Amino acid sequence: MKIFKKYLFFIITLVILGIVFIFNVNLGIKTVYTLGFSLKEMALVLPPIFVLLGLLDVWVSKEKMMKYVGEGSGIKGIIIVFVLGSVAAGPLYAAFPVAAVLMKKGAKFSNVLIFIGAWSTTKIPMFLFEMSAMGIKFAVTRLLIDIPGIIIIAYAIYFIISKKEREKIYSLDEKNPGTI
Repeated sequence: MKIFKKYLFFIITLVILGIVFIFNVNLGIKTVYTLGFSLKEMALVLPPIFVLLGLLDVWVSKEKMMKYVGEGSGIKGIIIVFVLGSVAAGPLYAAFPVAAVLMKKGAKFSNVLIFIGAWSTTKIPMFLFEMSAMGIKFAVTRLLIDIPGIIIIAYAIYFIISKKEREKIYSLDEKNPGTI
């Protein structure tokens, strides 16, 4: 029963996929193809991310991480996580393991949120593409709106979530490795 609960979402997804195949074979084939493409993409993206995470975990001490992006880091910490998120490569789902390592090393919660926001919104390749496809004015305007927007949202979430809840989030990976 415990295994069934653990894989319930996967089982439901397989049942739905089977129903799709029954009613529309072509759509079912397209769905399986899309699933295979996504799994292949994840298999190519995640291993290098995990290698880099392992190196980050070993090479950067918790004290250094706390000094540069922890509670007392101020504007320096914001700039560091913004740059880290903006130069990162890969889809957004790859940002979450990095965010978990930042949390494990003592990064301030708002800095973790800023990192995720920067990863999803201010990537340098995306900025360069926007400049070439939509013009410099558009790209710069979007970036100038996004940067303060990310910071405002991160701090709004930081202040909305109580200190007790933030501590609970930080303690999740210590109690259940692999949950964050």
